Formats: sequence, structure tokens, C-alpha cells
Amino acid sequence: MKKILVTGAQGQIGSELVPALRESYGGGNVVASDVRMRPGGSDSAGEGPFEHLDCTKGREIRDLIGRHDVGTIYHLAALLSAVAEERPQDAWHLNMGGLYRVLEAARHYGCAVFLPSSIGAFGPATPRENTPQDTIQRPTTMYGVTKVASELLCDYYAQRFGVDTRGLRLPGLISHVALPGGGTTDYAVEMFYQALRYGQYRCFLKADTRLDMMYMPDAVRAMIEVMAADPARLVHRNAFNVAAMSFTPQELAAEIARHIPGFSVEYDVDPIRQAIADSWPQSMDDGAAREEWGWAPQYGLDSMTSHMLDELRKKLGIPAAE
Repeated sequence: MKKILVTGAQGQIGSELVPALRESYGGGNVVASDVRMRPGGSDSAGEGPFEHLDCTKGREIRDLIGRHDVGTIYHLAALLSAVAEERPQDAWHLNMGGLYRVLEAARHYGCAVFLPSSIGAFGPATPRENTPQDTIQRPTTMYGVTKVASELLCDYYAQRFGVDTRGLRLPGLISHVALPGGGTTDYAVEMFYQALRYGQYRCFLKADTRLDMMYMPDAVRAMIEVMAADPARLVHRNAFNVAAMSFTPQELAAEIARHIPGFSVEYDVDPIRQAIADSWPQSMDDGAAREEWGWAPQYGLDSMTSHMLDELRKKLGIPAAE
């Protein structure tokens, strides 16, 4: 089989996507790549080939695809919402420049491309509840601007050049494997760590800020499933809404407190991240994904919280609750 390339493999998504792909397709068939070198000389994303790759350099991408006979690219390298707002010029350079060069390489070599979009692709004018698959997208952040432009660019390469581009609009992601990477929904992962370590947390979003969220195992499975889907069934092909659960910091804190009695949260709102969150959907309509390729989440708030706490206790060396 042709190999699978994952860019940005040492980030939050790649740290779990690469092992899952290797389990499904074989370790030697999945090439992990990142602009950061492997720590300690080992592949942090699991056993298998690793390449240093700067996605803003087209020659490096083309050389890597040619050497490894790559047929599918999961392009994850990007700056996330909060970091992108602090460094908007860098965000445009990486998020758009990197994607353009990946798509050009895919056009040349006949590769399929997966690109994660985000709830950040929506804006204040978008319906916030049950956000439709096809609706107005007028984001007010650089991250959101790059996500909308990325969706359009992928559609263009599919229509103009026949590149098999597919993608998901991911909600906030919760993971016990990798630390957050500068997103507005990072509070959720931070809350778990602080609850286990200190029994308290200072949250940067308001208590009643409701956002769509997803546990990483569901997100990884969705990425693999959409790329394996029968293209004849795909009407949208790119940027499917996918949803699993919707909650506020206050609701997450209450669920964690069921497992860690006495856990408390204070609120010290970051106006930049709060403004970003207030422009995003509270819940998304993922009917197109369910109908066109059978999407269905496996984790809700209660099951995710239980599993997340169990895994973090192991990771942090904290005894299991009695």
C-alpha cells in the first residue's frame, strides 16, 4: 500500500492519530513528521518512521512524499486559536502557506489530503445552537479566517484538480496523552490536571460558556473513518460538522467533583479567549456526517470524565480513588 504521512505529528492530535493509524495500517506504513525533532531520539508518536518536516517549504514536502511513496496526507501542522491571535502573521504563514504547499504536492503526486477544520471557522453571525452544516461563516479571529480559507482552498483543489480532500470541523478536543497547544478550549484539559494535582482550578472562561467538545478517541476515529468512507456517498467531502457533547466549565467541574469530592473552580476570565469562545457554536448539527459516512460518537460527558481521570491517574502516578 502507499504510505500515510502525518504532518504536525507531535501535536495534541498527532500524538494519538499516529498510533491509531499504525495500529490500523501497520507501523511502517505511517510516516510521522514535525518541525520539532524527536525528543531523546525516539518517535513520541509510536514506533515507525519519523521525518523532520517544515510544511512551509514545498521542496521538503515533495521530497518526503517521493521518498516514502505517500498516498494520503493528514495535514495537522498549524497554530491554534489563542496562539494564532497573539501571532496572526505567523498563523497565516503556517496555516495557509503550509496547506497550499501540501495541496500542491498532493496534486503533483496524486495524494488524498485530510485537513482538520474547527468550530473556529464560524463567527458571531453564525447560528450558535444546532449550527447547520452549511451556514454563514464570518469568523473574527485569524485562526478562524485561516480555517474558512483552508476549507475553500481544499474545495477548490478538489473541484479544479481532482485532489481527494476531506475534512472535519472539530469541536474542542480533550486528551490525556498530549498537553494542550494553545487553544481556547484548553481549559477542559487543564481542569482535569489541576483537579487531580491540587483539587482546585482557576478557569480563563466564564462559568456558563457553553461549547461543543469531543474526547480525542472519538476525534481520531472520525478522522480515520472519513478518509476511509466511500467517496460516492460523500456530498460535502470537506469540513463535516462532527459533534459529541456540549458543556460549560461549570458543568465539567460538577462532573469532575463527582469523582473528586471537594474540587472547586474559580473564574479569572481572559478577555481575548472569552471573546473567541463567544463567537463559536454552542452545539453543532452533524447530521451530514451521520448520513454520509455513518458518524456516531462513543463518549459523552460522564464516560469521558471517568476515562480521562483513570488515564491521568496512571500518567501522573496518582493512586486510584477508593
